[in-house]
Amino acid sequence: MTQSPDTDKLEAARPDGVRIVQVTDCHILAGAGERLRGVDTRRSFEKVMAAALEEYGQPDLLLATGDLAEDGSAEAYRYLSAHFGAAGIPTYWLPGNHDDNAVMQAQLTGGPIRAARRVLAGGWLILLLDSTIEGEVQGRVAPAQMDFMDSALRHHAERHALVCLHHQAMDTGSEWIDAKGLENAAEFRQRLSRHDNVRAVLWGHVHQEARHLHDQIEWLSTPSTCVQFRPGSREFAIGDESPGYRYLELGAGGGIETTVRRVPGAV
Repeated sequence: MTQSPDTDKLEAARPDGVRIVQVTDCHILAGAGERLRGVDTRRSFEKVMAAALEEYGQPDLLLATGDLAEDGSAEAYRYLSAHFGAAGIPTYWLPGNHDDNAVMQAQLTGGPIRAARRVLAGGWLILLLDSTIEGEVQGRVAPAQMDFMDSALRHHAERHALVCLHHQAMDTGSEWIDAKGLENAAEFRQRLSRHDNVRAVLWGHVHQEARHLHDQIEWLSTPSTCVQFRPGSREFAIGDESPGYRYLELGAGGGIETTVRRVPGAV
């Protein structure tokens, strides 16, 4: 794999596609054994990671899509760095509203952990966008991020594209979390519609799973590795679903096979 400041080229392990495990909303805390709403987030993260690697072996890459720490602490990111490093899988991350981007940049680097925001894997382009607004729960794709996305999609027009961010680009049907989603979601979707090579958009934030096909693009959300939010709730509510992750196979012809796996007993 070759690396430049914002781009990695990753040779896929198989000629017919790219295998990805996505983990999101891990909410790791500074101290071992600390809990978020009764859940030991380190324990649940380790259980989810172990289940993913046991079921799918070594994927071609791991995507970690924000809210990786609950408290933005260096200790939380050092813990994650150690676990991602031990897995030995090329790992790409982006920030969420609970994260401290500067601390992430300092701690989540080295070995298989990459800071690149554009990944070339097989016939695919994977973009990692920052949708955070400092000090706010809701998100926004800033003009510089929009321009980066447009430029990358144009420059790699021959590649199928997977676009990743933290905040949801489509409503979930949970009124309270949809009020804290992507403020400029309509503009973001309109900008994506200019590019024929976009195959899917992937996010976290909502702590629940969804899959929609709209304008020939897959729109995908993924459960948290710890606490879940109850689907369809008007007000904040914790769900009783198990933690989970998403597995994706990006086909050489542009097709996507994906499934969410829950991990009973992780909390």
